Amino acid sequence: MRVAVLSGGRSSEHDVSLRSGASVARGLEQAGHEVVAVTIERDGRWRVEGAPASLTPAGGLLGADAAFPALHGAFGEDGSVQGLLELLDLPYVGSDVLASASCLDKLTLKRLFATAAVPQVEFAAAGEAGWRERCEAMGLPLWVKPSRMGSSVGISRVSALDQLDAAVDLARRHDPRVIVEASAGGREIECSVLGNEEPLTSLPGEIVTHAEWYDFEAKYEQGGMELRVPAPLAAEETARVRELAASTFALAGCSGLARCDFFVEPGGEVLVNEINTMPGFTETSVYAKLLEASGIGYAELCDRLVELAVERHHHTRSYEF
Repeated sequence: MRVAVLSGGRSSEHDVSLRSGASVARGLEQAGHEVVAVTIERDGRWRVEGAPASLTPAGGLLGADAAFPALHGAFGEDGSVQGLLELLDLPYVGSDVLASASCLDKLTLKRLFATAAVPQVEFAAAGEAGWRERCEAMGLPLWVKPSRMGSSVGISRVSALDQLDAAVDLARRHDPRVIVEASAGGREIECSVLGNEEPLTSLPGEIVTHAEWYDFEAKYEQGGMELRVPAPLAAEETARVRELAASTFALAGCSGLARCDFFVEPGGEVLVNEINTMPGFTETSVYAKLLEASGIGYAELCDRLVELAVERHHHTRSYEF
């Protein structure tokens, strides 16, 4: 097929997305597809490989059989580009508008988890009635985050309550919606999910950081983290991680792919942290490495994701709206 690979974007994860897009393009070409590279500049302009610079976003996708939006964060992973692709009636890799928006917004996702009694850390929305009292009750340290950012951008570790206001101000530079989370003492475990209605889950992997916490530098700088796969967990812990990965994927309405992140507490309890609907997607990214360890190589993974996109598109078009 002719696949438009979208990368870049307006978010702070622009450079990470460019690396993901370049890897996806190579993987799709290795799988036998024709690739059209579409770069979204930081100012929102679209640049299509081999096309006039004045081409509109919609025009850059005309003639493609499917799209692979390798975009991270706001204006790409939040349902906005997914909405454009829906309007163009073009199959695309990943979750739909609602699931993309819900999973990127940490407050929305955690409230959804709460209604379904999914195990997770306590949290509060900065600025809502009683939020300071809830923060005090959660204990220290606390984690203050922009609600709709990825790659650990704008996150602060608060070790004293008098640091809370400054941390919230920092997070609000990136997003007016700010979440405060209790700290988890468990190990950081991640699990990849692939599929639509009946998704498969990967072997879980453990993130071991060589920094105080898993910040932007630890995620993307050489030697900042180590991935242990399979994660050294008890059999029942591994089964619980994979069970929760599949069930929360379905609960959030995800499709195609996602990376589900967890904390496994010292006593064996598994807490769900978040769902990433378009995680980092280079050949050495955690998502791909976990599936590689589970028997699915990178080129095959890219190919299967395009197939899943077309499958979901055909299924969705069977309904009358």
